[in-house]
Amino acid sequence: MTDVESPAYVPGHGLLRGRTAVVTAAAGAGIGGATARRFLEEGARVLISDAHTRRLKEYEEVLAGEFGEHAVGAQPCDVTDESQVRGLFDTARSRHGGLDIVVNNAGLGGTSPLVDMTDEQWSRVLDVTLNGTFRCIRAALRAFRASGVSGRGGVIVNNASVAGWRAQAGQAHYAAAKAGVMALTRCAAVEAAEYGVRVNAVSPSLAMHPHLVKVTTPELLAELTAREAFGRYAEPWEVANAIVFLASGYSSYMTGEVVAVSSQHP
Repeated sequence: MTDVESPAYVPGHGLLRGRTAVVTAAAGAGIGGATARRFLEEGARVLISDAHTRRLKEYEEVLAGEFGEHAVGAQPCDVTDESQVRGLFDTARSRHGGLDIVVNNAGLGGTSPLVDMTDEQWSRVLDVTLNGTFRCIRAALRAFRASGVSGRGGVIVNNASVAGWRAQAGQAHYAAAKAGVMALTRCAAVEAAEYGVRVNAVSPSLAMHPHLVKVTTPELLAELTAREAFGRYAEPWEVANAIVFLASGYSSYMTGEVVAVSSQHP
């Protein structure tokens, strides 16, 4: 897509040592998978989840081979299913004895002109992207409240998108869902402060991964890449670096914030 060279990979510095994290939609090469890897590199124990069971198992095996079986686990979870969401957080507590960090990465896009969009297309994107984030925040806050996590400083990081701020044809359902994630982040942060929990979000512009290539036309990818000031898309690990920052003590006074991870210009 672009000949502009990506920056060098940043090594871990133990920023999350001893912490336990749940990362949704983490099977594979996208932002969720990159976040799980970065968390492990920073010393965290990670429970990854995804609705794609086969890919989830394969990625768990890859990570366990690199970081050890004690450091990583996997739990299939469809965030549109409340019972599966509850099961995910129950597993986090039973496997690792607690929970410190939750990354809500699950989302669903698509392209359709609003005039032709069906109720099913609209509802599916909203249910995965916005309602799924709501379900996971609710489950996380219940877990944090029950465990008295305030002494450890629980953290929730949601994955939003610049689409929640900027209009793009054919993306009404996705943009509405991501704008909702931003508003949900701010409201949840106000309520979570009572438990000593911080809630923030990242808002990427264009992070390239194989799934995006499959569901997006080359023409649209070229158009989006051309908007980036650096003349290239982000690597998923570059977005994951921002998530590490928000999950770490370096952002201890930040809550209710939506941090753009973007070089996009109007």
